[in-house]
Amino acid sequence: MPQRRLNGLAKIVSAMLIAVGMATLTGCISRPSPDVLKPVHLQARADAAASNRVSVLAATNRTPERGGFGSAWADNLTYEQYAFSVPSDRKGITIAYPTSMPDPDRQFAVIGRKQLAKDAFVEEALRSVQPNGTIGIFVHGYNYSYQEALYRTAQIAADAKLPGAPILFSWPSAAAVAGYVADRDAALASRRALDSLVTSLSASGKVKRIILFGHSMGGFLVMETVRELRLQHRDDVVGKLAVVLAAPDIDVDVFRSQLKDIGRMPMPISLLVSKDDRALVASSFIAGERPRVGRLDINDPVIEEAAVKERLRVIDITSIQASDGLGHDRYASLAKFGAELASFENGKRSSAGDVGAYVFDAAGAAVASPFRLAGRVVGAH
Repeated sequence: MPQRRLNGLAKIVSAMLIAVGMATLTGCISRPSPDVLKPVHLQARADAAASNRVSVLAATNRTPERGGFGSAWADNLTYEQYAFSVPSDRKGITIAYPTSMPDPDRQFAVIGRKQLAKDAFVEEALRSVQPNGTIGIFVHGYNYSYQEALYRTAQIAADAKLPGAPILFSWPSAAAVAGYVADRDAALASRRALDSLVTSLSASGKVKRIILFGHSMGGFLVMETVRELRLQHRDDVVGKLAVVLAAPDIDVDVFRSQLKDIGRMPMPISLLVSKDDRALVASSFIAGERPRVGRLDINDPVIEEAAVKERLRVIDITSIQASDGLGHDRYASLAKFGAELASFENGKRSSAGDVGAYVFDAAGAAVASPFRLAGRVVGAH
């Protein structure tokens, strides 16, 4: 058999093994049903503290389904507000979902939920604006259900000790390993919905900076939304955006094209990348071995040069612990490091205007949460 054919066969087998591995990994974990969105009553305890509660605001263009939201696309956004009980005895970033008899020491749980009209949602969001005018929006990635994205946002908020309520934008992912292509279509179809959310918040003079934090395929959606805003000449909105992309599942050439349309951002785009992200290896295979932005090697001089030229901040977080076995969810671990931010260059704090390639060494330096990280990295403008 010709060598070329053997190589091609090996690549196909490798892709299949990765896909099977991802499916096996997902299948080993019991995924939460919409039942975890039902508020529960927890017995009040004398030692319970306000620090064990977090609030999350959520906007979604998913269609309501069985007390939650499914993967069908809705024409309009639904807005909600949640209150969570946060377990004090939690290990790493693995989320323990509530059972029929929730254990508040081990499990996250919804203790309050209400649907809001758009105006009421914006009003609640403005109450969460930090003193420097910053507010954060988290956009989840491929293979996420609404409830998984919501609980992940609560975990990040709790570990980072964020003031106010972070905002989740949940687009209609199929929440299935085999739904990669469907998710890409759903992400593209969600640009107008995310545009609407961002524009609504930016209209307030109280909002000086919107941290638009996209994970994986959510990063693709973020970039497409910013591109659309730029093409609409909404510089008033784009000027307030601080874009942070964690493990972005974006084709490198597509990313270049997006950057060309977006042009120079007032606040540099930050990329959180990992060379050993196996989920992005699988994504690359599915896309015909096209390289993904989330696996950029910052040790490559070409990458460093490109980062400076394009005014990007490319940050290697390979040393940060992951929990999914694929190295794809490292971004969520950043929160536990709190407010201390590792310097980018040999122990020296970098200025807000610095761009280029950097490394976070989890063993020797503390780093900030995704939301705090974005605020500190882009600096005050």
